[in-house]
Order: sequence, then structure tokens, then C-alpha cells
Amino acid sequence: MTHGMLRAHDLLYASAMPRTPDGALLPDWALAACRLNAPMVVRRAPRGADGSIAAGLRGQARHERLAVFIASDAIVRVTTPEMLAAKAYALPQDAPLAALRTLHMLAPAIDALGWAWGPTGSVGFMLASGLPVLREDSDLDLVVRMPRAPSIAQRERLARLLDQTGCRVDLQIDTGRGGFALRDWLACPRKTLLKTDFGPRLVADPWNDPA
Repeated sequence: MTHGMLRAHDLLYASAMPRTPDGALLPDWALAACRLNAPMVVRRAPRGADGSIAAGLRGQARHERLAVFIASDAIVRVTTPEMLAAKAYALPQDAPLAALRTLHMLAPAIDALGWAWGPTGSVGFMLASGLPVLREDSDLDLVVRMPRAPSIAQRERLARLLDQTGCRVDLQIDTGRGGFALRDWLACPRKTLLKTDFGPRLVADPWNDPA
């Protein structure tokens, strides 16, 4: 994978420290995360003027989140949600946390739909890093790469999946032009909040409206 193909939700490992958008010093928790070689997540934002990648750094507490930029040539490894999806099958059915049990349960059904997908958020971060950021009440965040609108049958199957889970599932659809929440789209398919690299837009069709 070249750095030009990075997508939102990909996790980056770097050989250099990130910088904040305003050049402020990193807080102590962020420095600690960097020392642990915690991955940074690609966020939806334009690249820096020097080509640096917009990313997000997280600590182990929920409030520890920081927007950063990382030099493109400092990236040494990329872990995609799709890579992490394969780990779902190795999770025990009686995993100690609801989000992990739900991921294990949903994986075969999502795979059967034929789209590329994977866990993001706290579950993806934990699977990639091994750092203990998950809690019993953690949601399961997923991304499905869907370059074309689903059929009615596919849409209904996705909707049913969200109703068969042991924890809340936040499923994001990535069209390649932006991302949106499946629940919101199902509730109001003609007015969708599409998140893009240049900010959110309300669109009637997230696959075909200009983004």
C-alpha cells in the first residue's frame, strides 16, 4: 500500500513523533501513547501543506483524543480494518467483553454480503495494538467499503444485523467519496450526512451527489 491510498479508519505506525495542527506541545498522555507505539488513525481531513497525513491519536481514557499530523515518510506500517476483520474468527464465543462477542458473531454474516469491511474504533485499536482500551459498555464500530448503493435485499440484511447484537453497533458505510452512518441513512435515506475530507455535507444520494 502506498501512502496515497490511505483511507479513513486505517491505523498508522510511525517512526517519528506527530505534530499538532497548531504546533502546540503534545500532552503527557499523548507522549505516553507514542512511547507505547500506539497506532494513529487516519481521519477525514485534507493533508497538510507539506503532504503530512491527518490522523488522530488516542490514549487509554475516553477523553484522551488529539488531532495530529504525521509526516508521510515517517509511516512504517499500516493496518487496515480489513486486515483486522480476519481476527474476528479467532475471538472466543465467550470473550469477556460484549463488543468482542458481537464482532465474532457478526463476522460470517457480514463476510457473506461480499463487501470489504472491518472493525474500527476501540475494538479495532485493541485488536491492532493489544492495548486495554475496551470496556464492557464499549460500542462495536465497523466500516463497510461500499462503492455502489446496495440492493434492497442487501440493505435489509444489513439492517437486520444491527438488531441481533449484544452491544450497540455503529456501522459506517464508506463509499470511497465519504462515509455515513448506516442507521441514519436507513432512517432518512434522502437526507444523509456524508463525512468527507473537506467536512460534512447533507446529500440526497451519498454515492452520486457531489461530495
